[in-house]
Order: sequence, then C-alpha cells, then structure tokens
Amino acid sequence: MKTREEQREQIDDQTEAHNPNPYHQEEDVEAISPWKDALKQLRKSPLAITGFSLILFFIILGFVAPVVSPYEFDGDDPVNRLQSPSADHWLGTDHIGRDIFTRIAYGARISLLTGFTAVSGALVFGTILGIISGYFGRWVDMLISRIFDILLAFPSILLAIAVVAILGTSLTNALIAIAIINIPIFGRLVRSKVISLREEEFIMAARAQGMKKGRILLHHILPNSLAPIIVQATLGFGTAILEAAALGFLGLGAQPPTPEWGKMLSESRDFIQLAPWTLIFPGVSIMLVVLGFNLIGDGLRDALDPKMKN
Repeated sequence: MKTREEQREQIDDQTEAHNPNPYHQEEDVEAISPWKDALKQLRKSPLAITGFSLILFFIILGFVAPVVSPYEFDGDDPVNRLQSPSADHWLGTDHIGRDIFTRIAYGARISLLTGFTAVSGALVFGTILGIISGYFGRWVDMLISRIFDILLAFPSILLAIAVVAILGTSLTNALIAIAIINIPIFGRLVRSKVISLREEEFIMAARAQGMKKGRILLHHILPNSLAPIIVQATLGFGTAILEAAALGFLGLGAQPPTPEWGKMLSESRDFIQLAPWTLIFPGVSIMLVVLGFNLIGDGLRDALDPKMKN
C-alpha cells in the first residue's frame, strides 16, 4: 500500500508530464526573420515569379548575345535593308540592314545597366539626404525639403532634358540626368520613414544610453527603413529604363551606332508603315522589361507589408 505522500508525488508527476511547467522546460524558439518570411511570401507570388522570369530572360539574352547571333550590332548590310523576319534574320533588319534581334540582345545590356546605374545613384544620394533631413529636422530639413520640392515641381522628362542640355549629349550624361530626377523620390520616402522612426522607444533608449548619432543612423534608422527603399528601387528600375528610352528617342541619350532601344525606335519611326517590325520589337522589349520590374516591385511590396499577409 502506498502512503498518501507517495500518492501525491505520483499525481504531481503525472500532471507535470501532461502539463509541463514553462519555467522548468527549456524551449528552442527559432526567431523568424522578416526577410526570410518576405522571401517565402515572394516565392508564392505568381506575379513576382513572372517578373523575375522576364528580367532573367533579358539578362541572359544580354550575356549570350555574341553567342546566339552571328551578326555584329553595328554591321550594316544595305542589300538586305528592311527585310521582314525570316530564318536568317529572326526579327528582320532595319533601314541600313542591321539585324534587329542582335541589336535588341546587345541593347538589353545597355537598358539594364542604365536602370541599375541611375537607380543606384538616386538611391544612394536620396537615402543620405532623406536620413539627414528626417533625423536632424529644423533648418536642415527645411533646406533639403525645399530642394526636393523644386526638383519635383518640374516634369521629370523636361528636367532630364534640361540636365542633358547643360551637360552634353551622351549616354553617361543621360544616366546622370535620370539619377538626379529620381533623387527626391527616394529622399522624401526615406525622410517620412525616418520621422516616424526617430520617436520610437528603441531610438529613445539608444539616445539615453549615449549612443552617437552616426551609429543610431547606421544601426537602427537605416536597417528599419530598407523595406520601402527596396520596393521603390525595384519600381524605379522600370521608370529609369523608360526615361532613358525617351531621351534616346529624342537623340539626347545613346548615340549611333549604340544599340539602345529608345534610339532604335527613333531611327525606325519613318518606316512604321513600310517595316513595322523595326518599331514593334524594340517597343515590346521596353514594355516587357518595365512590366517585369513592376511585377517584382508589386510582389515585394505585398511581401514586405504586414497588412498584406494572411
């Protein structure tokens, strides 16, 4: 026969086995990274996957251009000018006999590099100015905000034309112009995010501990502002490519014989009825690249926005 104390101990052991004490049990809790969660959400988005596929296609096309095409992008052939798509020229030829597929493939390099370079410049300078403006406030905020307002007061393409007119006509100057007109977009976005963050409790605690302003900006403000910056940068790629194509169409960007898509449209506009393929294929290429970046941007926005998650 068991005593009452032994019976109580047996009951306690059984109870603890079914309902373990959280204070006595060690649990391995894996921290869920918001970036890993966003990546998982992004993989489930069919639109984002479609956008990635489109951009990956043009990246590969640009890299393998010398392999897949037997023609040179600047090699003219007047005998075969304005040839329709055929087995020899998959997308036809232009007004001086250059192979359109070859020029589109090489042009993919220029367009993607244009978007990356212009957006990177705008992102860096816009983020720096936005952080300084939002964190320090007062006259610094007023001065930088007025600069942003002045730049945004002009239509983007007109401002880009003015910058190129001052600097000179070239692809490099067109990239500088596109970067300048996109700086206030990133700057105002980062500024609004910093203003909302600087009064948060963890920022106040960092100040109370005597942390320097530079460290607060780099270790606390900037990491917590990355999500909207990444989304805007992705969407900005498509805008930058469109703006570069517009400058090229006006003759203010890449110069002949550079195979830039906007310049290809400009050179073929006189043959829209005689040889419509000379405009259709460069135009479709611009549309697909811009669409791809927009789809990626929409997917990133949905993945990084907690309100959009189920």
